[in-house]
Amino acid sequence: MAQPLCADEATLAVAANFAPTMNRLAAEFEQDSGHKLRLAVGSSGKLYAQIKNGAPFHVLLSADQSTPARLVEDKLAIAESRCTYAVGALLLWSAKADFLNDSPAALEAGTFNKLALANPKLAPYGAAAVEVLEKMQLKDRTQKKWVMGENIAQTYQFVSSGNAELGFVALSQVMNEGKISAGSFWIVPKDLYQPIRQDMVLLNGGKNNLAAKAFAEFIRSAKAQTIITSYGYTQE
Repeated sequence: MAQPLCADEATLAVAANFAPTMNRLAAEFEQDSGHKLRLAVGSSGKLYAQIKNGAPFHVLLSADQSTPARLVEDKLAIAESRCTYAVGALLLWSAKADFLNDSPAALEAGTFNKLALANPKLAPYGAAAVEVLEKMQLKDRTQKKWVMGENIAQTYQFVSSGNAELGFVALSQVMNEGKISAGSFWIVPKDLYQPIRQDMVLLNGGKNNLAAKAFAEFIRSAKAQTIITSYGYTQE
């Protein structure tokens, strides 16, 4: 990307599952463009509420499609800017190396102390986790052991700290450069939950922000998509 004549600064509201990937993208974007980015990370539901209440964000990278669509309906975002930037994957994960062997056996057997998942009312990955448990007929059997994170980042912390032996997290949180480097896991089959299509939208506050508009173009680039894929996302 050519260096801009006038560098700008933008604040991006980022769904918690995408934070590790976004940190890498932000570094590359800033180096290439000369613009600066600030990141505000949270659940898609909480970010929506903040935007409705006037938070000075320029771009939203949501973990779903419905939140950006609602902002367009609310006339708080620019309809033609909306696009799907990634499709996420759900992972059952344990920090213990031998607890899961690419199998849900421990979940099915109930041999765990706590099961972490993100609040399904706020976080699309939490809603997907509940959908999986329902399809596996495990929701009622496991519900007493649930511990809920406000977002998927807090859910990951519950599992990584050992406060929960198991948790449904985003594959992107434990994958880097195509490898899962810690703990044990079961990649949840895609037929057990609706596709987690994640949309980006330029908010009204970003309409005339050079950095926001440049980032909206950058995330569609081959370079950005290669980075996104390396964290376990797909394009469809």
